Amino acid sequence: MLRLEDFRHIVPDETLAEIYARARSLYGRHVIHLNATYQGGGVAEILYSLVMLMNDVGVDAGWRILHGSQEFFEITKSFHNALQGAKLNLSERKKRVYRRVNEDFARFTHIDHDCVIVHDPQPLALIRSYRKTQPWIWRCHIDLTEPHAELWDFLKGFVLKYDQVVMSSEKYFKKDLPVDQRLMYPAINPLSPKNMAISDKGIEDQLAHAGVPMDKPLITQVSRLDPWKDPEGVVDVFKLVREQVDCRLVLCYNVASDDPEGLQMYKKVQRKANKMLETGDVLLVVGNSEKLVNAIQRHSKVIVQKSIKEGFCLAVTEAMWKGTAVVASNVGGIPSQIEDGRNGYLLEPQDTEGFADRVTRLLKDPDEATELGRQARETVRQKFLITRLLSDYLDMLNAIMN
Repeated sequence: MLRLEDFRHIVPDETLAEIYARARSLYGRHVIHLNATYQGGGVAEILYSLVMLMNDVGVDAGWRILHGSQEFFEITKSFHNALQGAKLNLSERKKRVYRRVNEDFARFTHIDHDCVIVHDPQPLALIRSYRKTQPWIWRCHIDLTEPHAELWDFLKGFVLKYDQVVMSSEKYFKKDLPVDQRLMYPAINPLSPKNMAISDKGIEDQLAHAGVPMDKPLITQVSRLDPWKDPEGVVDVFKLVREQVDCRLVLCYNVASDDPEGLQMYKKVQRKANKMLETGDVLLVVGNSEKLVNAIQRHSKVIVQKSIKEGFCLAVTEAMWKGTAVVASNVGGIPSQIEDGRNGYLLEPQDTEGFADRVTRLLKDPDEATELGRQARETVRQKFLITRLLSDYLDMLNAIMN
């Protein structure tokens, strides 16, 4: 059971005392979080820690998962992509399936809590099925800078019923949305198996079990196998780096139950990497084990995040916390974390040669990589730990419920 007291000596005692004080006016208040998956992806990881900590400080917080069909999750994945700018044929059938799954789920999900917090588009329409007697908050973890216009108009009809919308970047705020919008950066739990300290022996054991050799420097991207993460582009970067430095690429991917695109992307990467997979120069490693991800991020010389779009990207936050140098795309919430040249490197996602140049530079200059990693860890300590996120949630709940 995660407790706030566990974070003593990671954050100042004053921070913990302030959190306890913020929670006092919320004692016994009943809050429910709703999302579409309990594993895979940053939202589930955040909720796993956040809900326990909310309960520990005196808020009665629960967490429920929307039940949906394969067709529903294929539709909502296309919605996710379209909200980030992809094309979409928004048929009446898709709208009907989306509404029906939410309506069916509402029939056996009783919501009589003091506040309802809905995460991302999948359960957004639940609000239609209840007579509102409490504040509803929509927490959007997606990049909304250029959403598909027709889809946004459709979903906005549900969002209008909410009392507040929370975004991961001010760039995502919508001028055409007459609902209060609030900025809240995601965060990591430094005590989770993915982020806690691990011994050199523990790292070696995890890599050996996963079949990852330690004979060459590792370049790694940790992400879903998703077109927005551009794993094929990472392979192109690696090809250029390998001309300068003998190294190995690890694509450490996870699989979420609400993401049906993973297998398709896996096959595309296989075709792209081709012979390099056969020789072991490129490795596809299933990252559903948090301890394995931890070990790979710590052992890697450089973490790459060549995303085309990002809501925030906790994979970057995780690597920064571990003191590993990061080269990442200047998109979404990543520039909220990385200051180019100080605690990592930022490039435009299409700049393959630029990515290769920075990665090569860091492989050849380990002192620079170490300094970037040191600055990165301190950035996360100050801004992106779960204690700060808990404090933000308590502030929001106090404002909307009291």
